[in-house]
Amino acid sequence: MDDRSRRSIGFALGFLTLVAIAAVAHALAVSVGGSALLLSVAIGFVIANTVGVPAVIRRGVGLHKLFLEVGIVLLGVRLSLSDVASTGVFVVVLAVGVIVLGLVLVELLSRTVFGIDRKTGTLLAAGSSICGVSAAVAVAGSIDAHERQLAYAVATILVFDGLTLLTYPFVGQVLALTPKEFGLWAGSTMFSTGPVTAAGFAHSADAGQWATVTKLVRNAFIGIAAIAYSFVYARKRAGGGASLRGLWEQFPKFLVGFVLVAAVANAGLLGPSQIEATNALTDGLFLLAFAGLGTDIQLADMRDTGIRPILVVLTHLILISVLVLTVVTTLL
Repeated sequence: MDDRSRRSIGFALGFLTLVAIAAVAHALAVSVGGSALLLSVAIGFVIANTVGVPAVIRRGVGLHKLFLEVGIVLLGVRLSLSDVASTGVFVVVLAVGVIVLGLVLVELLSRTVFGIDRKTGTLLAAGSSICGVSAAVAVAGSIDAHERQLAYAVATILVFDGLTLLTYPFVGQVLALTPKEFGLWAGSTMFSTGPVTAAGFAHSADAGQWATVTKLVRNAFIGIAAIAYSFVYARKRAGGGASLRGLWEQFPKFLVGFVLVAAVANAGLLGPSQIEATNALTDGLFLLAFAGLGTDIQLADMRDTGIRPILVVLTHLILISVLVLTVVTTLL
């Protein structure tokens, strides 16, 4: 067998490895419960840190980067302008305040208190302030982040997705929050859409609706944040005077696809079956992508990073959650 044939087989085996990890994660989520995305990352992590990823299949496993970008483009289908418009001024102002304050807080904590590198801090800020893993992934492309930096951010965010999904409904019951109060609180401060929706409906049907709509408002800022960060980092790389051509070269082209898909979806050019199929494809792509991300998380590297990303996000979560809860329960 020649080298080309071996590479082709290794490429195919790498892809099939991602498929197998994603399939097992999905099956476990259905039968046992939990987040399929978190399980996908966990399985990839276990494989990488036990038997390891053979060199021959690494190129195939590396397809997860492509799956991430395609998944981001297809996320545009879920951006509903009508949902955003129907939430009212209060929810929009609340979401913008949470995003701006969260971004500034995590960026400052990362650099000045915990000594985390700039790009990892940016990914943690975007993920915790806007839309969890989706925002971290989108911004990673904007700032040309290293894959390991994205893996750390994704792992940290997913840990808190699990923790908040378990704790938020309990806290809501203890504090006797109304459905609207709980929905606004969860939708404004939890990280990823799936856990937000699940936590909301775990409280009540009305809370689930408020949580989902509030989260959609935050989700609408994914593209804006990614574009803003791309300009900031491009100007820094160019010494503060980047040309339009230089900015375009640094601009994440897949975000153009995201905007176009969102425009098509909101123009009513896609039928319910097409949207459902696109959402299913997006979920599948992210399962494959996160399986690959899991293989990039090495215990040795995590030990080098330490617990600092966890502490940064935990500080952010506590401060923002308490602030939003106070605002919501006082003004409603």
